[in-house]
Amino acid sequence: MPPVKTRLPAIEGWFTLDEDAPALLGSRCTTCGNFAFPKETFFCRNPECQGKEFAETELSRTGTIWSYTDARYQPPKPYEAADPYVPFAIAAVELRAERMVVMGQVVPGVGVDELTVGSEVELVLDTLYEDDDHEYLVWKWRPRSATTGGRADA
Repeated sequence: MPPVKTRLPAIEGWFTLDEDAPALLGSRCTTCGNFAFPKETFFCRNPECQGKEFAETELSRTGTIWSYTDARYQPPKPYEAADPYVPFAIAAVELRAERMVVMGQVVPGVGVDELTVGSEVELVLDTLYEDDDHEYLVWKWRPRSATTGGRADA
């Protein structure tokens, strides 16, 4: 039996490692309430706000596809691709509560022919790449209809 690999985030501090309910870690400006991802630490991204204090917050796990495309060619470094490279879909998703758009890969097996603008998706964890001892995880978007019959209550 092969040894169990340690699961680590490919990017530290950008998402939780909760297998059942992973979440992106963003920030909320304590002055105006503006959300940001990745977390803001210096100044509020709202041009009308001078806020410089932020609360870390878990962002919505669900949203709707705002736009999508596919990655037919292997992205350059520092992206780590599986060998051999397999093209994948990318979705820009408007988060349910925050009304902000976050990009991410779509789960393997779901291509652009199966995506539509306005479709509901949920955040899941998946392996980006592996080495001998570790699995490096990222967030990906999974169509809600593929797992929950389209429920939007998570």
